[in-house]
Amino acid sequence: MSFSTLGLSKPLVEAVAEQHYTKPYPIQEDAIPAILQAKDVLGIARTGSGKTASFVLPILELFHRAKTVKIKRVNVLVLVPTRELAIQVADVFQTFGKALPNPVKTVAIYGGVAVNPQMIAVHGAEIVVATPGRLLDLVSSNALRLSDVEILVLDEADKMLELGFADEMNRVFDLVPAKRQTILFSATLGDAIADINQSLLRNPVTIQIDDEEQDIDLIKQTAYRVDAERKGPLLRYIIKTGKMKQVLVFVSSVRTADNVVTKLSKNGIQAAAIHSKKTQGARSDALSRFKARELTVLVATDLMSRGIDIQFLPYVINFELPRSPKDYIHRIGRTGRAEASGEAISLITPDEEHHFRVIQKKMKKRVEMINSEDIDLAGY
Repeated sequence: MSFSTLGLSKPLVEAVAEQHYTKPYPIQEDAIPAILQAKDVLGIARTGSGKTASFVLPILELFHRAKTVKIKRVNVLVLVPTRELAIQVADVFQTFGKALPNPVKTVAIYGGVAVNPQMIAVHGAEIVVATPGRLLDLVSSNALRLSDVEILVLDEADKMLELGFADEMNRVFDLVPAKRQTILFSATLGDAIADINQSLLRNPVTIQIDDEEQDIDLIKQTAYRVDAERKGPLLRYIIKTGKMKQVLVFVSSVRTADNVVTKLSKNGIQAAAIHSKKTQGARSDALSRFKARELTVLVATDLMSRGIDIQFLPYVINFELPRSPKDYIHRIGRTGRAEASGEAISLITPDEEHHFRVIQKKMKKRVEMINSEDIDLAGY
């Protein structure tokens, strides 16, 4: 199947080709036609499964059709859990939207920055990508109305609930029209998501891409057995000897992220951290530099990584393991995208070995374990 068979117009098909998308992901094959048919959609798929384009492309197609025949414009609200994801989703809308003959105004609004510029920016916006709290701030200031929303998208709905946005989400639901199209995407289908499905969606097309269906075979996985005090030097050894130019390193805490960046920088490796304690400007700058390959290493916590979407990222390194096997799969899935190969490396201390065996059992894949005792880390 190709994108041209999904109901997209020529400008968008050409824009997809320019972004090096060769064929639709499974979720795109089902979601794009359903959204174009004005159906509600419930999509369950992990981060990195292609779900952003699965709602961005059909929504832009609807704008193209509306503006071509001069009918009432579409008004779209996309709710996301983090600032980084808001910026990323808006960027995808803008990237593909450039292909359309008539411009579509997309604005990202999120907390952590001054509200006044955003109040000005949303004037005349046709697509608003927002975190719940800042969205309600703008509504209470009369800078934005939700009574004209025709399409509501909930992206990473499970993460919004995990972050405690349930009350804000319910307030938003009360403000948008009952008659609308609703599109909900989540990495998991828990009780809370099932409740939202029952209360918000009308006879939705349900699309579930199970983790077992996610192809991680293109990702070369390696693990190093290492004592805790040798983790930092081993990380630097791997990056330097491997001549790595773009590496996403995962850690479990803000403190560790900053410590890792400090040690990398002292050893001549350009690195920056992205976590909740950084200002929005610092986070945006780090992510932009990393995507442009001006920065060798980006160190991230799991929450902040939700906004990192790089199509051909070559390396992911787990400096520390995540709490769940599902999060591990999400992490390594940052590489090996778009049918490109990638490499995932994990640094495993003796205390983490049992947990790593559980992760391997869950993903039904054995990872080669290299003993690092004989590696000379002097100078690293």
